[in-house]
Amino acid sequence: MLDNLRKLEKKILKEISSQYKRYLHKKIDFSSQMIGVVGSRGVGKTTLLLQYLKELKNTQESYKSLYFSYDYPTNIDIKLIQLAQEFVKIGGTHLIIDEIHKYSDFSLDLKAIYDFYPKLKVIFTGSCATSIYNSQADLSRRVVLYFMKGMSYREFLELKLDIKLPSFSLEDILENNIEIVEKLEDKFLPLEYFNEYLTFGYYPFYFKDEKQYLHLLNAVINQTIDIDLVKLGLVKQNFTNKLKKLLLVISESNPFELNITKVATNIEVSRNTLYAYLHHLDKGGLLNTIASSKKGLSKLSKPEKLYLNNTNIFYTFISDSKISTIRETFFVSMLKHLHTIEISTKGDFLIDNKYTFEIGGESKTFNQIKDIPNSYLVIDTDSTENSKKIPLWLFGFLY
Repeated sequence: MLDNLRKLEKKILKEISSQYKRYLHKKIDFSSQMIGVVGSRGVGKTTLLLQYLKELKNTQESYKSLYFSYDYPTNIDIKLIQLAQEFVKIGGTHLIIDEIHKYSDFSLDLKAIYDFYPKLKVIFTGSCATSIYNSQADLSRRVVLYFMKGMSYREFLELKLDIKLPSFSLEDILENNIEIVEKLEDKFLPLEYFNEYLTFGYYPFYFKDEKQYLHLLNAVINQTIDIDLVKLGLVKQNFTNKLKKLLLVISESNPFELNITKVATNIEVSRNTLYAYLHHLDKGGLLNTIASSKKGLSKLSKPEKLYLNNTNIFYTFISDSKISTIRETFFVSMLKHLHTIEISTKGDFLIDNKYTFEIGGESKTFNQIKDIPNSYLVIDTDSTENSKKIPLWLFGFLY
């Protein structure tokens, strides 16, 4: 078994470039015993694993590390615990498992591996964090979980222009945005490639096949619903078309104008079923649901606003999206999983329960947020002389 896996591993490694590493590569503590990397399809999880595997092969004997994917039909019946047992016997130290959610007993096997083979380091990818934390075995205190986002505007520019660009914390951007913009403008024109990013730049596979990008992205959406959510038991096979119809309805609506009752009627499901669908699409990386900052139990289950996960997804459904929706979708996609996001009672968004943001065009005024402390305008512009009016594109440099 191991010999065949080695042959497949060798073939796969030849096709992987180790030159450009995504933001998450630097953030992972690879010394942890068990690491999970979750995120939506197509964001680069497999590439990250294989790049790390190449590093291992260069620093220790090759036989000590092994890549294994449940995405290959020939591997689907291999028991994970048995693979770990055989691997440890020959001196294996690093087992790298891709697409683990496609293996039905992954949680129980991971728990056993963690408990019985403490010297074996395991790194795996999965489709969503919910499948890890809601698994049969208690993995939450065993697995160090990392969420991988799609490409930021910064990463897109690094690949597009073959340059190195720094990332900035939210606090850096709020306090020093004028100086940051001035320094970045020496390296590129901020808006020259921004629309290209909004349409095509979130998923790394754009740089492999630009002409077929939207077609490939549509396949990612279908596979997430038809395969991943069904395999995880979150959605029944005969309901997948309803989820796709739901995404279309959301893409054609303003975030604030969605009437849950009307949407439920439109796709012919109950309100409770609709809320469950919204939750699953969020965890599957196709949707961002944002709750209200108002206090109360309802905010836990009923989203105030709905956004597609990123701006690229819009263009698989419709060719001409409302610019106001695109702006807000970009802002949310850059901050989610890095900060807490809520819908503000006055501005558009409340971040980390501290900062209020109003999103708009260049002519947007402070009228709605003028009396709110720690409030900022986020506007469509290349630069600004007012530190409280921040260019929208700059939030693409958070990671």
